[in-house]
Amino acid sequence: MNLNKLIFTENACYKAGRKIKVKGIMVHSTGANNPYLKRYVGPDDGKLGKNQYNNHWNQPMDRAVCVHGFIGKLQNGSIATYQTLPWDHRGWHAGGAANNTHTSFEICEDGLNDRSYFEKVYKEAIELCAYLCKLYALNPLADGVIIGHYEGHQRGIASNHGDPRHWFSKFGKSMDTFRQDVQKLMSGSSVTPTPSDDPPAKLEAGYYRVRKSWQDKKSQIGAYKVLANAKRKADENSGYFVFDDEGTAIYPEKSAAEYGTYTVVSGDSLWRIAARLLGDGRRYPEIKKLNGLTSDVIHAGQKLKIPGVAPDVTAIKVGDTVRVTASNYATGQTVPNWVKERTHKVSQVEKDKVLLGWPDGIASWLPIDGVKKI
Repeated sequence: MNLNKLIFTENACYKAGRKIKVKGIMVHSTGANNPYLKRYVGPDDGKLGKNQYNNHWNQPMDRAVCVHGFIGKLQNGSIATYQTLPWDHRGWHAGGAANNTHTSFEICEDGLNDRSYFEKVYKEAIELCAYLCKLYALNPLADGVIIGHYEGHQRGIASNHGDPRHWFSKFGKSMDTFRQDVQKLMSGSSVTPTPSDDPPAKLEAGYYRVRKSWQDKKSQIGAYKVLANAKRKADENSGYFVFDDEGTAIYPEKSAAEYGTYTVVSGDSLWRIAARLLGDGRRYPEIKKLNGLTSDVIHAGQKLKIPGVAPDVTAIKVGDTVRVTASNYATGQTVPNWVKERTHKVSQVEKDKVLLGWPDGIASWLPIDGVKKI
């Protein structure tokens, strides 16, 4: 890691002088096509280069924003990390309660198509997180320790941003693989190389799972390191599909033979529906194709087929009253009997899980097939 320090002493966040107990790390990406650190970090220290517009963040600003560090390019094109706040300073990065618990950093985005640049800043980010985890005795795989901004929003502790998922996914990465790579670095193992767009023939970590649907864990009839073996098992059993570690059906291609139904509500768009139910808004063409739509226009009350989703998965929506039938939370912890005896309100719905009782109530994630609408 090429760690440098240039504290934003002129930013109002630094001057506020508040401290936090660091319980986690939030990963951001800038959302702008400018990979150079000098856009955000200044003034020039001889390595950054001069910002001709003088719009860096180390000065009074018209908006309350500040993170603890940036990763990007120096003037000579090499990659570096700049610490811009003390790591235990209360930052203004999350737009929510995560400001009180998480230190943070931004990765400077480019045009999102340069694999070489992505791999370099991804590696730098892994090294920074490993450093911070050691500094504050954090377990990178523990729930809520290392999270992306979008995961903070899902937890109700950050504003509604999608970073860095939209960038990571372009190169076969996710926050799950990121956390695993931080753990590997801390344990002395080699970091997982960035995979190609196609599923690898053999996995070094994780398994290809053969199920009827990702949500139907009980239907699983095999888990394989070798993709060909998983495909063979699916071919031998009608109605079964091969899923990767993140729940994406990769064989047979476009597993539209199984779908759920969703009723459009006011304010919906195909992108929002895909983001909520398929985990990525960019998958909206799959919904469009399955439903034979010729435009992106949808209307409230319209019923849509959702590919690769269990038939009843979309029956649960925000605001529904449910009972818990699952034995374990999404984290794997046992659900106590008193939780099953009560009713709960659904606060958020994701691809394969629901958040119950946020902010008032149990505030816990459960598998979506582990709750029953009443």
